[in-house]
Amino acid sequence: MEMENIQILGFKGDIASVGDTLNQINSIKKDDEIIQLLNADAVVSKNHIIHGVNQAFLAFGRGENLANDISVEIVLRCSAQRQISKAFKMLGLKEGKMNLCAVLINSKDYTNELSSMFTLDEDVLISNEKKLAEIYNIGDRELESISVEDIIIDRITKLAVDY
Repeated sequence: MEMENIQILGFKGDIASVGDTLNQINSIKKDDEIIQLLNADAVVSKNHIIHGVNQAFLAFGRGENLANDISVEIVLRCSAQRQISKAFKMLGLKEGKMNLCAVLINSKDYTNELSSMFTLDEDVLISNEKKLAEIYNIGDRELESISVEDIIIDRITKLAVDY
């Protein structure tokens, strides 16, 4: 399993039903393509997502994956969590209005299809460090010496080391 291409898009959405939204996403993509929707409020940068996705693919390649499904592994790695429930609480979809980060992996460009479901808005990918520090439980002392992005990327990497 290899990551050949990745596209990261920002959207504003109003999710009436998480299940229906996921079914809609699954109906537009082909079987070997991945479209993963994440809570954009918990995304620090495109580097954060690329690193998490890369670590998920590497974990599958080494047989060190924490989940049986690559999409779930991506959520785990991007959230720097080992527990699926915690990872989805941080990065998963919720009913109601939310900012979305769409991650398209090994797929064609589905911007138009996703734009018919949500409103394209790259600004949702501009991170709010205070909110991120809360979501990822980052203390003030840690923030004094290192950026939020570096802290999260370090935590993602640490998942592989601590395996």
